[in-house]
Amino acid sequence: MIDKMHVLNVIDTALRGTDKFLVDMKISSDNRIDVAIDGDNGIVIDDCIALSRLIENSLDRDVEDFELNVASAGLDSPLKLKRQYKKNVGQELSVSTFGGENFEGLLQDANDDQITLQLLGKKNKNADPIHIDYNDIKTAKIIIKF
Repeated sequence: MIDKMHVLNVIDTALRGTDKFLVDMKISSDNRIDVAIDGDNGIVIDDCIALSRLIENSLDRDVEDFELNVASAGLDSPLKLKRQYKKNVGQELSVSTFGGENFEGLLQDANDDQITLQLLGKKNKNADPIHIDYNDIKTAKIIIKF
């Protein structure tokens, strides 16, 4: 099986000192490596290609075969890291809490403890923003508008 710590070290070394960061990395039992990255200023395909090559060159297919997929954390992917919330201030989010509440609002702020949402909709037009602790967020996704 592919050594997860080895792959994480390669990714950490490659992204250190850049505005790019690891969102998620999984290695399945059949050696499928899935890496999701993001960046404070976004990700382009060349970022994914460069990281993919670094990871691939650090592994030996003669020792162990693997499948590698490096991609950006897509717009439709849930936000997982505080850094993702911070980079998306000004975007509209759909948030579900572990308490069963659902909110849609403009992400006004994201600090180290919580997010601040100005709720959307006519009935919430003059409502005060709400604060949601990260620990209370079950899922949060950017609302995509066309």
